[in-house]
Amino acid sequence: MLFTKFATTLTGPFDPIPLPPESEAIDYEGELVVVIGERGRRIPRERARDHIAGYAVANDVSMRDYQYKTHQWLQGKAWDASTPVGPDLVTLDEITEPLTLRTFVNGENVQEASTERLIFDVATLVSVVSEFATVEPGDLILTGTPGGVGYRREPQLLLQDGDVVVVEVDGIGRIENRCVADRA
Repeated sequence: MLFTKFATTLTGPFDPIPLPPESEAIDYEGELVVVIGERGRRIPRERARDHIAGYAVANDVSMRDYQYKTHQWLQGKAWDASTPVGPDLVTLDEITEPLTLRTFVNGENVQEASTERLIFDVATLVSVVSEFATVEPGDLILTGTPGGVGYRREPQLLLQDGDVVVVEVDGIGRIENRCVADRA
């Protein structure tokens, strides 16, 4: 499943996450971010790393009730300031893969997985995206989230006003965001 995001969806690694009043099912998704460093189109998988500037950390906050209204996920994934990214850009030569990603909600470890478990590895993601779109320096590709999202838990663990979400990837960094009711 691929979908796009608008620039307005991005927010800082320590900025508040506004919880829109229109949604009743707001969820976290810790993810590794691939940052494109070199323009490319139809990039062969074996050359994908040449086009990567580095990695960062993200939380792909999702409004699940809006996401599942149609087969298109855009309306659940593109809310303003719903995607914290950062804290740094770490180049590939600075890390040793595989990497471990962890997500915490109010201190509780709710997601933990190795990048070895990605359905599609980073090189495949860059190659496939570049088949239909030219990737440009600064473009971000979020790699997907491991199991443990709140919407799929029993009982569900959906984000509320005041919750603190931390996403960390070993060797890449850590983002921390407080959820704040958006009354605007």
